Amino acid sequence: MSTHQPDLLIFGGGIAGLWTLLRARRAGYQALLLESTALGGLQSIASQGIIHGGTKYALKGGVGKSTQAIAGMPGIWRDALAGRGDVDLSAARVLSPHQHLWSSGGIRSSLAGVFASKLMQGKVASLARAQFPPPFDVPGFHGRLYELQEPVVDVSSLLRVMMEQALPACYRYDPKKLQVEDGGLQIGQLRLQPRRVLLAAGEGNAGLLERWGMELPQMQKRPLHMVMLKGLLPAMYAHCLGASAIPRLTITSYPLGDDEMLWYLGGQLAEEGVTRTPAEQIAVAKSELAKLLPWMDFSRLGWATLEISRAEVASPGGKRPDDCYLGGEGRVMVAWPTKLAFAPRLGDLVLQELGQEGLKPEREEAPTLSLPHPPLASLPWEKVDTWS
Repeated sequence: MSTHQPDLLIFGGGIAGLWTLLRARRAGYQALLLESTALGGLQSIASQGIIHGGTKYALKGGVGKSTQAIAGMPGIWRDALAGRGDVDLSAARVLSPHQHLWSSGGIRSSLAGVFASKLMQGKVASLARAQFPPPFDVPGFHGRLYELQEPVVDVSSLLRVMMEQALPACYRYDPKKLQVEDGGLQIGQLRLQPRRVLLAAGEGNAGLLERWGMELPQMQKRPLHMVMLKGLLPAMYAHCLGASAIPRLTITSYPLGDDEMLWYLGGQLAEEGVTRTPAEQIAVAKSELAKLLPWMDFSRLGWATLEISRAEVASPGGKRPDDCYLGGEGRVMVAWPTKLAFAPRLGDLVLQELGQEGLKPEREEAPTLSLPHPPLASLPWEKVDTWS
C-alpha cells in the first residue's frame, strides 16, 4: 500500500475545483484533485458560460448583496482569459465579449435607475437602433436593447484548457472504494493523509459529507429544465427582461458547424419548467420564442431538453445564496460556488483559509498517484440521441 500526504486534496473536478487546484499549485501547495466521473462533472458542463457581473441580479430594481458580491468577477475572468490572471485561460474560447438585455416593450422606470447607478456605470449601455445586432436589427423589433460588458465563454473549451494544465494532478476514483478513517482516507491500495480536504463536488458533496460523518453544512438543490434547439439560427447571447429579478428567457448560442447554431435556453423558462414533461417544456419554449421574437422562423429546427440541478448551500426558504460558500469543520472544507463566475473568489477564499491555518506552501511537486486520469465531460447536446 502506498501512502501520500498532500497539502490539499480537492474532491470535485468542476470549474471551481479546477480553478482552486491551479491557484493552489501556483502558490506552491502540493494539491491533488479527485473526480468520480469526468472533469466538468454535471453542473459545470451544463452551464451557459455566462460570466455574471451582477446586472442580472439588479433587475429587481436595486443593488443588493448578490450584485455587490459578484460585481468584480467579470474583470477577474477577463484578465484570466487574456493571460494576465492568477489562472491562465488565454487559450479558452470566448463565445461573446458581451451579452444583451432586451425588453419586448416598455422597460420599467426603476431599471433605468439601476442601470444609471454607480455600480452599473460602464457595465450597461443602451444601444441605438443602428447598433442593434441580429436578430434585433429588423423593423419587427420594437423593444429596447442594452449591451452588458459581461463575457460568455465556451465551457467545453474552458474546461479543456484547465484540464491541460491540471491533468497531472487530477485523478479518477471509484466512490465505492473510498474509505474515510481518522487521519486520512483510503482508495483501494492507496492511502492519502492530506493536511486539508476541500469538498467541491457540487451535488456529490452530500455523499462526501456523509462519508466524513458531517451533518453540516446542509445542501439544497434548485432544479432547472433547460431547452436546446439547433438549426440555421443567428448567434445570440441575451436575456429578455421579465416582471421579476429572473430574466423571462436567457439565450446563449454554440456553433455546431455547417452554418448550424445551437440555442441553449434558461431563465424563468427553465426554472418554471421543472414540473413539465420534455414535450410540454418544448411547447412552452416554442410559445415563448414566438411571442418574444415573432419575426423569426422557428420551424425546421431540432429540439431537446435537459434536466439539471444546481447544488448550493442550504438557505432559508431555499433562496439562492448571495455569494459562494466555504465552510466546514476541522481539516475538511466544504464549498459550493453558487455561480460559475464565483470560481475565482472561491479559490481566493480557500487560499486565505490555508494561510490562516498556518499551512505554508513548500513548493514541492505533488505526488503521483496510482489512479487513472479523468476524461473531459461531454456537452449536454452532444449526448442527445433524438431531436424532436
